[in-house]
Amino acid sequence: MGTLSGRTAVVTGSTSGIGLGIARALARAGADVLLNGFGEAPLVARLRDQLASEYGVKVVYDGADMARPEQIASMIEHATAEFGKIDILVNNAGIQYVAPIHEFPVERWDAIIAVNLSAAFHTIRLVLPQMLARNWGRIVNIASAHGLVASVNKAAYVAAKHGLVGLTKVVALETARTNVTCNAICPGWVLTPLVHKQIEDRASREGVALEEAKRALLAEKQPSLEFVTPEQIAALVLFLCSDEAAQIRGAALSVDGGWTAQ
Repeated sequence: MGTLSGRTAVVTGSTSGIGLGIARALARAGADVLLNGFGEAPLVARLRDQLASEYGVKVVYDGADMARPEQIASMIEHATAEFGKIDILVNNAGIQYVAPIHEFPVERWDAIIAVNLSAAFHTIRLVLPQMLARNWGRIVNIASAHGLVASVNKAAYVAAKHGLVGLTKVVALETARTNVTCNAICPGWVLTPLVHKQIEDRASREGVALEEAKRALLAEKQPSLEFVTPEQIAALVLFLCSDEAAQIRGAALSVDGGWTAQ
């Protein structure tokens, strides 16, 4: 798949989980990377320094809150000032809340739509002009199996992820005659901190051990009975950034152990 040496990337929600796996893979491939996400300053600084020294690339951090459009704009300005350009944008930041729709707190709906959907609109609208000016760019939106199918008690998350898949298609159509591509990846269950919290909640609610709750979660949705790994998602991101993927446009690529094949 070649190298990304000389390329630069912004990965939102990249201080842990899928986002960190993607940022690490991009750095390993030679790209300079802006990390974004929450975390204690010393831990984030250590992570930034580790990636930079291990892969010999420039790594910077921006703690922009993806629910705040003005902070998103500041982050894009920061990345452009540090790197001179942004070649690759990965919209990965996401939050979750689970409740029946008639009990769903309005503020949680607003927050999930802001972080999981509106943030991608803001980053794309801000980055796209410079990508089009250079006639090269890769935008990858990390959606979810829930961008393609629904589950109960996840109204905001499912709505946001369906919206993200739709946004991906529009951007792909608007850039179809350029060397800018936009695609979505739709993971199934990945053992991230977000999913681990759901497993803990399930174990507590059902009075079972964590391992039993984990198996039940997988059996409910994912026929492979195995978690997708951040490294597998990252490998697909790298492919989408390659020249070989230049005609993959507007796709919603499932990496879900067979979840949406059912």
